[in-house]
Amino acid sequence: MKMLYGKGVSSGIAFGRIVFFRHDEVSVTRTRVDDTDAEVVRYLEAKKKAMSQLDELYEHALKQVGEEDALIFSMHRMMLEDPDFNSSVERIIRRQGINAEYAVALTSRNFAEMFSLIEDDYMRERAADVKDISNRLVRCLMNKTAKAQEHKGKCVICADDLSPSETVQMDRKTVRAICTARGSATSHTAILARTMNIPAVVGLGEEFYSLCDGDEIIVDGGTGALYVNPDEQTKLEMLRKQTEEIYRSERLYSLRGHDNVTRDGCRIDIYANVGGIEDIGAALANDCGGIGLFRSEFLYLESSEAPSEELQFQVYKQILERMCGKRVIIRTLDIGADKVARCFTIPREENPALGVRGIRFCFARPEVFKTQLRALFRASVYGRLGIMFPMIIAMDEIYEIKDMIEQVKSELRSENIPYSIDVQIGVMIETPAAVMISDMLARQVDFFSVGSNDLTQYALAADRQNPGLERYCNPRHLALLRMIRIATENAHANGAWIGICGEIASDLELTEAFLAIGVDELSVTPSAILHLRDKVMSLDMSRRALLLEAIGRV
Repeated sequence: MKMLYGKGVSSGIAFGRIVFFRHDEVSVTRTRVDDTDAEVVRYLEAKKKAMSQLDELYEHALKQVGEEDALIFSMHRMMLEDPDFNSSVERIIRRQGINAEYAVALTSRNFAEMFSLIEDDYMRERAADVKDISNRLVRCLMNKTAKAQEHKGKCVICADDLSPSETVQMDRKTVRAICTARGSATSHTAILARTMNIPAVVGLGEEFYSLCDGDEIIVDGGTGALYVNPDEQTKLEMLRKQTEEIYRSERLYSLRGHDNVTRDGCRIDIYANVGGIEDIGAALANDCGGIGLFRSEFLYLESSEAPSEELQFQVYKQILERMCGKRVIIRTLDIGADKVARCFTIPREENPALGVRGIRFCFARPEVFKTQLRALFRASVYGRLGIMFPMIIAMDEIYEIKDMIEQVKSELRSENIPYSIDVQIGVMIETPAAVMISDMLARQVDFFSVGSNDLTQYALAADRQNPGLERYCNPRHLALLRMIRIATENAHANGAWIGICGEIASDLELTEAFLAIGVDELSVTPSAILHLRDKVMSLDMSRRALLLEAIGRV
């Protein structure tokens, strides 16, 4: 028996035989063309055909994975309409006098390289989407149709990587699991695998190439472990684990509809963190109480142009409508030199974590900030909206934000555009400065949300992006718990509520401490919601006084 390890991105145990996925690759060669106008027309016709295919794929995905995940292919359509992509293809055809296939391939490579350099994991994975779109365009230019692959028996699909369109068209009756050499938890392949309930392991690296077609394999999508040609003892052990996981999954699913209350009646809200519209379905499927963090920057990171007020309004409106009256907290643009966006020219900084980011970027670009606020307030009539502002360190920032909000409201009134008067305003507690003035901040806002990822690195002077500092970047550090207690007590003393939206919110070892401190809400990834509810329901807060004594006062 041989064992391999990757990153588990879709949980579950699967048994089967390895089948290597054979991509329907198209070979592109560079050829000269005399009539570049005709070649551009040929490209535009191929693009129209590709659009039609994506519409059909969207309809197929709608039936297979639901509306939220089918939006991946709507996004592909938007990328195909990207003016920068199209102008690049046409420019290469005209200036170099070459065939459209090669111009598409060259443009695709340039865009994919650009995405791969972005530090944000989600945006890095968009390089795979660019490649998928490019292959579709090239096939349309060559009048070729992607060949469907049929698999017999229980199989585990192995591939260097998979495109979203390849993943969504897999037959769930025969495909038991997916394993890839590349990819991450934020790739659309991983997202689709989770929605389709197919165990998946990605990022196997060089070890992947030691696998052989036809080998018997067991895949643990939770731990990322692969057991190749397993012995009988391993088979029995993994079969037992599979049975336990099925039972645990069914038990967790039965918690849908239950309240997040401890055995002695202590209650807490459990919300979802989402990175885009495609995550809303998973949040609702896991019975979230609301959205505790919607990262609005995805609208900016995916576009070559700053998103218009109308585009943002439509997205925010859709989110609020989908949540049917549950609270939705949208974080304003959190961008800077650490998150590169094509639509902005952002100077390089030696230390972007301490640079022009979050609210600082918005103050530097007031027209961008105002556009987003207008879109948010216009959308506010369609649901229960909260707006929170990142990277706050001073009171004058709150006053400046409120002035801008009043300007926006005044403009909307003069234009007879309705907005809700019940929009809650909040700030992220992600700097030590915000903690120390949290009593003053709480008098000016409705809520706090602790961004523990950044608060950890700022409080402990440890760059969370530096793997060499992992031992110092301890999210369970007593200093952090004391900071959360300070912010919580100051919030409650001044009429505000407080939540946590950083990764520690899903740390089950800290749940009891958060309840003892008095945190009102925890916002976690959709897949962690029911696990957290289960933990809350198992607790008895009789040790509250002891826990608070251990955390201590400052």
